[in-house]
Amino acid sequence: MKTIRCLVSGRVQGVFFRAFTRDKARSLGLVGQVRNLPDGRVEVVARGPDEDVAKLARWLAEEGSPGSMVTDVACTPAELDPALREFSITR
Repeated sequence: MKTIRCLVSGRVQGVFFRAFTRDKARSLGLVGQVRNLPDGRVEVVARGPDEDVAKLARWLAEEGSPGSMVTDVACTPAELDPALREFSITR
């Protein structure tokens, strides 16, 4: 199991990026959360099998939501509440 925190830059707010990220993460069986940051970036924290976490990181950088334009994705190892059981959008 692996947990990562990704900061996604570009046109990622107001384009349903969080909803598409939640749906993608759930389809991969990941748990975690996604939220908008005040500086215009989106923060994604995800936990799951290494290969599925890597798939989400690639999806963030290469696809995202249809209206988004990602310019940078910076992922680092992270901690996540072990009691968390789903992937959700937070504010």
